[in-house]
Amino acid sequence: MGIRLHFWGAAQTVTGSSHHLECAGRNILLDCGTFQGSRTQALDINSHLALPTPQIAGQGDGALDAVVLSHAHIDHSGNLPFLIKQGYRGPIFTTPSTIDLCDPMLKDSAHIQEGDADFMNRRRGKRRMIGAPEGAAPMEPLYTTEDAEQVLRQFQPVKLHDPKLLTGSTSDAGFTMTSFNAGHMLGSSCVLLEAVENGQKTRLLFSGDVGRKNLPIIQDPDTAPAADYLIMESTYGNRIHQPIGPVKQKLAALVRRVAARGGHLIVPAFAVERTQQLVMLLHELHNEKLIPDIPIFVDSPLATSVTEVFRKHTEDWDQEITDFNHQAGGDPFSWDRLKYTRTVQESKALNDLHVPFMVMAASGMCEAGRILHHLKNGIDDPRNLILMTGYQAANTLGRKLVERQPEVNIFGEPMRVRAEVDSIGELSGHADQHELLDWMAPVVPTLKKVFLVHGEPLAQQALKEEIENRYKLEVFCPKRGDRFEVS
Repeated sequence: MGIRLHFWGAAQTVTGSSHHLECAGRNILLDCGTFQGSRTQALDINSHLALPTPQIAGQGDGALDAVVLSHAHIDHSGNLPFLIKQGYRGPIFTTPSTIDLCDPMLKDSAHIQEGDADFMNRRRGKRRMIGAPEGAAPMEPLYTTEDAEQVLRQFQPVKLHDPKLLTGSTSDAGFTMTSFNAGHMLGSSCVLLEAVENGQKTRLLFSGDVGRKNLPIIQDPDTAPAADYLIMESTYGNRIHQPIGPVKQKLAALVRRVAARGGHLIVPAFAVERTQQLVMLLHELHNEKLIPDIPIFVDSPLATSVTEVFRKHTEDWDQEITDFNHQAGGDPFSWDRLKYTRTVQESKALNDLHVPFMVMAASGMCEAGRILHHLKNGIDDPRNLILMTGYQAANTLGRKLVERQPEVNIFGEPMRVRAEVDSIGELSGHADQHELLDWMAPVVPTLKKVFLVHGEPLAQQALKEEIENRYKLEVFCPKRGDRFEVS
């Protein structure tokens, strides 16, 4: 006997990470992320969890014992409140930084869920007022702010490199976890799970999202520990990133060009990590006088709250930002031309600015949030630049912009894309094909099988072929619902 694996999310897709592990009657959930896509598809997938409700609530055989969270990104953590709503009251193990990041992020996600439900109900009400037939029962949010707050009460911090017993006992049967720095974002971890059954140990390594060396702010990924089986992400399994080095020069050139023609830089940026990285780079460029003295706005209450977490967890900073902090003699995430906006009034006021400026706002894939308002107001002006700064999942507005589609829908209204669209992919927090192959290399001598997750089919197939050719390992790309047993 060994570990039974049930792949439930991020299986041949990038979002909704969730994997169920069972050994000797003990049950662990790796991540519990939100699937991001069309409203109908997302609601259907997010409302069906890897375990049935009685097991989630701790009833009968096969009850869920623990949740292990790799990092705070919503596609890994965002469905935890729904898990709580279904009755889970057990521990959720993750790093201290991840716990602090999840506080504002899960509350923000709950606010979006509540807002979506309210919007749909009001729209249904208007249809009934004009004579449409009675529809279905009122739509309820997937989860509420109260559910998100309960998640925070169930977190248990686990420091990197410190083994933690999750279930059972080390000598009999159970799971032990050890976290290692994944280098993907603040607090991100890859997790080594050691399962014991009848005195026999099986080591399973879950990569989480693997980062890259030399990214701003965060430390480089740790060397991957030895394991028998590997569950590894494959987001960029078929791509090679541009070198990180020239990113500052490219960013400076874009800012200068747009400012010279009197335009606005509209930057969809993930509220976590990408916004803080851009702020630090812009701070450096400002100090070096390599960009014009234009106003820069972070128009995201979530990014503002998250930046406070970054300020708090200096132990997770890399040497570059630590040195910059000492040299600048102050806050690396603040200077006189940068303003964080929280209120709706402050956000709307940006529409009345008729001077060059730069605004960063979430969501990073342009599916919700204040960025939609900025795009609506600026997408038809050729002086403006829409600067994409991160991965864009299939079928999102962000992907359509990256693909240079001539017309897109914003708030249901078709709009011509007359603004310039450019991308900075160098800041990607995901390892590319070569970096993934290098990251897993130390584990290869002990590996028996590899399972690729968190990637679209073309990316997974390309990485699968490279692993098989280079390392002669058996590689699987499980679909949602697939089950395997490893021993």
